[in-house]
Amino acid sequence: MSRALLDCWQVDEFAGGLYPERRDVKDGRLDRLIGRLIGRWAQSGLPLRRQRLRRFADRVEALGGDLIGVDRQELSRRASALRATLTAEGPSDDAASECFALVREVCSRQLGLRHYPVQLMGGYAMLRGSLAEMQTGEGKTLTAVLPAVTVALAGAPVHVITVNPYLAARDAEYLAPVYAFFGLRVGLIVPDQESAQRVEAYGADVTYCVNKDLVFDYLRDRITQKRVSAGARALLDGWLAGARQQQRPAALLRGLYFAIVDEADSVLVDEARTPLIISSNVEDPNGRVLYEQALALAASLANRRDYRLRPSERSIELTDAGRAAIAEFAAGLRGLWTIPRAREELVEQGLSALHLFQRDRHYIIADNKVQIVDEYTGRVMADRSWERGLHQMIEVKEELDISKRRDTISRITYQRFFRRYLCLAGMTGTAIEVAPEMRSVYAMDVVRIPPNRPAVRRHLGQRVFLDARGRWAAVVERAREMRASGRAVLIGTRSVAASELASQWLTDAALPHRVLNARQDQGEAEIIAQAGQAGRITVATNMAGRGTDIVLSPEVRQAGGLHVILSEYHDAARIDRQLFGRAGRQGDPGSCEAIVSLDDELFLAHASQWLGWLRGRVSPAGVLPAAMGRVLRRSAQAAAERQNSRIRQLTVEIDKRMEQSLAFAGKGE
Repeated sequence: MSRALLDCWQVDEFAGGLYPERRDVKDGRLDRLIGRLIGRWAQSGLPLRRQRLRRFADRVEALGGDLIGVDRQELSRRASALRATLTAEGPSDDAASECFALVREVCSRQLGLRHYPVQLMGGYAMLRGSLAEMQTGEGKTLTAVLPAVTVALAGAPVHVITVNPYLAARDAEYLAPVYAFFGLRVGLIVPDQESAQRVEAYGADVTYCVNKDLVFDYLRDRITQKRVSAGARALLDGWLAGARQQQRPAALLRGLYFAIVDEADSVLVDEARTPLIISSNVEDPNGRVLYEQALALAASLANRRDYRLRPSERSIELTDAGRAAIAEFAAGLRGLWTIPRAREELVEQGLSALHLFQRDRHYIIADNKVQIVDEYTGRVMADRSWERGLHQMIEVKEELDISKRRDTISRITYQRFFRRYLCLAGMTGTAIEVAPEMRSVYAMDVVRIPPNRPAVRRHLGQRVFLDARGRWAAVVERAREMRASGRAVLIGTRSVAASELASQWLTDAALPHRVLNARQDQGEAEIIAQAGQAGRITVATNMAGRGTDIVLSPEVRQAGGLHVILSEYHDAARIDRQLFGRAGRQGDPGSCEAIVSLDDELFLAHASQWLGWLRGRVSPAGVLPAAMGRVLRRSAQAAAERQNSRIRQLTVEIDKRMEQSLAFAGKGE
């Protein structure tokens, strides 16, 4: 990798350790505040920045005109010469524009797709370390290949990070011919790969991977190489260093150079509330009896008297009365019950299992096992479990065999991990709302890219019903109406349970449909492929909300396109916009609407003080006035976003403290 490329990324030196990465950022509250202010201020300069992007795109188009009549051999020769230039000089504007023009021409010949000027603008923004906000359907997959090829030809490994294995495999396969033309090798990281396969995939010039797999592989590298010191353990490792040096396995990754994060707001913001943890299986000497005792005691405690339940924060706080009740219960018992803090934490986990984690929302039961469902993608997180006994507590609650307890040995937050890339870029359809946080946390500006074609999607507004029964009846009636008109329908839900409830309502109404949730994730590609057919009704969790292209049949396009029904608002309006964005893509016709109810989770958690008053203003038809519904949604989502932002900040602070207590050998971070 050239010095010019490092200068472009403003990298003076790497952090010490296995491979190149930035040092961990030591920022405080004042730094984050200043970052947020800069993020807001940067939005005022977007018109000037877009002018620069437009000038670059115009230059690429001018260069591209000279390539149209060039034969394949000459294109290949120019690509080889360009590699030498980029390796020596880095991605200057001159070299980058030439590279973009070549990539554009190759994509036109290999894929039959030629980048639009707005895609050239988005690619250049990412090449310079920004987050490009491009409307859904604008071809972000094709846009990402522009900076990926440029940086890979300059000699740095590129990670293209997506939100699920389906998208990673799809994009890697689709774009492989383009990379191959430039002599670049493409790697793919998918679950259940052996270590040797992962090393090979990360050894490629461009690697497509899922955010969770990537971070866990990074943690595995830290564990195997013993990078973090911890007192006496470090002394022992030092004594054994010589004998053990040859036995250490090779690192999986080659370093954190250049990352392009697809659906960046989902990965860097929505999923950043929870740290990623690697743990070891340990035998639980207390066994099932301990968890059964804790659950029984937790069930006997009363909310507000013995504990305070905070569902929106997913936390439990014991009161003095609750601690006294636990102490009384523990009298005469042995083991952990004799330790005040241990028994209180045990009962807190029992309360969490009973009240904070719901079946078919936060987890499903499959093959007689508790399998966690990712709340943001709607997918099962295979082989993942909750820590500190919570997983076993839920297994006992569901009357399943308990698994081994897992103890944490390494952890990191998304915030700390992604800031270690030498250059971080991203793309998404919805990011302008979190521009201050992106700047504050990741030093990454958000640049809104104009659409190639004006969107013709019609938004039919929202209807807020008194209760869920009114909501589902309206959803069914709208789906029936759209199906009868020859259109395709997508019904979005927040959870597995809600998707199956919607399915039951549709079944009772004799409306044929397909369901896409964590139980059907193996058939995702086939369900999505059929979702754009005439009369098709698809019920889906967030699995269909991001990165999903629903291709419309000619009949559906002529009938008015895809109609999207949002059946429950999410905490962030950005996620709702992603779902609505499945309709009306790239100039296609389409429409969307929200059909929700006052007893939805968002309103109960963040606007409960208003619900009684609002219920008295519902019309005889059971619908809240439109203006009141809009105010309710905006205030509830604003409150949810503020709370989630606080949780993300707290997560980073806790992670830094936890880092100090984990016992590893080597240099601490």
